[in-house]
Amino acid sequence: MSSKSCGFWGWLRVQADPFHLGGRPFTSRLLAGTGKFRDFGLMREALAASGAQIITVAIRRVDLKAPGHDGLLDALDWDRLHLLPNTAGCRTAAEAVRVARLARAATGTTWIKLEVIPDARYLLPDPVGTLAAAEELAADGFTVLPYVQPDAVLARALERAGCAAVMPLASPIGSGRGLRTPDLLTTVLDGAGVPIIVDAGLGVPSDAAQALELGADAVLVNTAIAEARDPVGMAHAFALGVQAGRAAFLAGRMAARTHASPSSPVPGVPRLPDPEVPV
Repeated sequence: MSSKSCGFWGWLRVQADPFHLGGRPFTSRLLAGTGKFRDFGLMREALAASGAQIITVAIRRVDLKAPGHDGLLDALDWDRLHLLPNTAGCRTAAEAVRVARLARAATGTTWIKLEVIPDARYLLPDPVGTLAAAEELAADGFTVLPYVQPDAVLARALERAGCAAVMPLASPIGSGRGLRTPDLLTTVLDGAGVPIIVDAGLGVPSDAAQALELGADAVLVNTAIAEARDPVGMAHAFALGVQAGRAAFLAGRMAARTHASPSSPVPGVPRLPDPEVPV
C-alpha cells in the first residue's frame, strides 16, 4: 500500500473515531499549548502542523501582558480552534477559582484547564486544592479539566464533582521524561467515566503513542514541541504518534508471553536428520 493510501485510510479512521469532550466532537486527540515558542509565527506553524483543535493558553500570562505574549489571543484563528484557558501560576484553590472566572469574563468560554500548583520545584499539583476548586467551578457552570497526579481515587472524586475530563501527568511539567508511571495511569483509566487526557512530561511522539495505546483518550503537549530543534516537524510527528497509538489501542495488542513463540507453524515441518557428530 502506498504512503498516500496509508494517509487516506489514517484520515478516514480518525474521522470515524471522534474524541468527545465537553459535549463536543473533535477529530484530533492531540491538545497543544502555546508557551515557550520563539515567536508567534513559529507557534502558528507548529500548531497547524499538529492538527490540534484544542489550544490551551495561560490566562494569567495573557492578562498580565507579559513580555513576548501581548496579543497572544489575537495570534490564532479561534473560529477554527477551541480555546482552553488554564490557571497556570495559581498556588491555591481560591486563586485558581478567581483566575478561572477572570478567564470566563475575558474570553467568553466556560472551559478551564484547572491547575493548582503550590510546589515550585517539581510543579506537582495539589490534590486537595484541585478537588476543592473543581467542585466550586463545576457548580458554577464551568467545563473543568483538572491537572492531577495519576491517582485513581482522586480521578473518581473529580468525576463525581462534575469534571468533564481528568488530566493526569506523565512526568513533571516540562521534564520531557515521558510516561514514568504507566501502571498508575492504567488504574486511572480502569473504569473512568470521563475522558482521560495525559498531560505534562511527554518528550517524544512514542510517549504519546504509549499513552494512547494504554487507552488514554488524548494527550496535551507543549514543551516537547516548542523546545524541539524543529518545532513544526515535531508537531507533525506528535500528530502521527497520537494516531498510531489510538489505532493500536483499537486494534488490540497481542497477549504478552513469558516465553518465546515461533512465528512459523511447527506441525508439518519436515525434520532434518541430526548431523553426525565426529568421535
